[in-house]
Amino acid sequence: MDHIETCVIGAGVVGLAIGRELSRQNGDLIVVDRYSRYGEGVSSRNSEVIHAGIYYPAGSLKAEMCVRGKHLLYEYCADHSVGYSRLGKLIVATNEAEEAELAGIKQKAQANGVMDLEFQSRRQVEEMEPALSVTSALLSPSTGIVSSHDLMTSFLADIETAGGSFAPNTNVERIEPHPGGFAVHCDIAGESYVFSCSKLINSAGLGAQAVAGAIEGFDPDRVPPLYYCKGNYFLMSGKNPFKHLIYPVPDPSGAGLGVHATIDLGGQVKFGPDVEYIDREDYEVTASRGETTYDAIRRYFPGLQDGSLTPGYVGIRPKLQGPGEPFQDFMIQDESDHDMPGLVQLFGIESPGLTSSMAIAETVAKRFS
Repeated sequence: MDHIETCVIGAGVVGLAIGRELSRQNGDLIVVDRYSRYGEGVSSRNSEVIHAGIYYPAGSLKAEMCVRGKHLLYEYCADHSVGYSRLGKLIVATNEAEEAELAGIKQKAQANGVMDLEFQSRRQVEEMEPALSVTSALLSPSTGIVSSHDLMTSFLADIETAGGSFAPNTNVERIEPHPGGFAVHCDIAGESYVFSCSKLINSAGLGAQAVAGAIEGFDPDRVPPLYYCKGNYFLMSGKNPFKHLIYPVPDPSGAGLGVHATIDLGGQVKFGPDVEYIDREDYEVTASRGETTYDAIRRYFPGLQDGSLTPGYVGIRPKLQGPGEPFQDFMIQDESDHDMPGLVQLFGIESPGLTSSMAIAETVAKRFS
């Protein structure tokens, strides 16, 4: 059978970042994906925010990867002409209890090495964002936005320049470990194809648990449960009222960051995502959640007009924590976890996965060194 040194399963932003990093060491690499194009899964349905690294527990992979990844991403985008903007964001409080939360958020950010957050008074916020009605805020100047599609296109170009390739419409059905590597059994547009590889990276996002289950002899107890967490986004018509990204104090459940306002590189304002646990993949916007979305937004943007929001799109987070459960970190498994040399698996790569993508890729490469 054909042999390829390295196979990455999943052509989202993280899989492509990993492919780019590993192809720099050895260009004999392929990235496979079940979809007809790269970035059709989780990576095509998010806020496209470059996060600062504020909210995550100190010492967690999410904190470390986000802070490191932010710097790598800004540098990469500037060097490779990938569209981005360092807009900054305001985390806003609308009452005294939320103001106390802001102090805790700043302390958590500092513990993660994010030292640039600044408190803003009501008057300062009004000068920056006249449309807001808040009591105070935290300004995060290192938060920004990026074109995730341009970023993935650039990562793939780097892979191909190094000698690697991308195989779309490739559904991995079975993986057979053998001495020195793996036999990967695929269905490609209805045709069976098998190839071998020495290194195998499972970066399949929402499909990562299914891919792990397809590895013969892999202990199912080492595969974490997957929870589908749906986030509805709504687009706002009319003129953009904001210059910064606007975030409320995060959801107390820890499942999301609250219904926030983000701006894409074209100036379009969108609100979301909310938090809705579901049983299966469902990409229809839950229109009935529009009313609660209006209520959430008007807590800090009371001027939002009736009828100004239209259903936009849905993203689904591949969460490792179920409803009401405590924080779960990124999970990156290697040989020390499962005794299968050459195998690295990534589970629960949700936000801040986009921001963390290049740092995750560095980490994966180190697992093979």
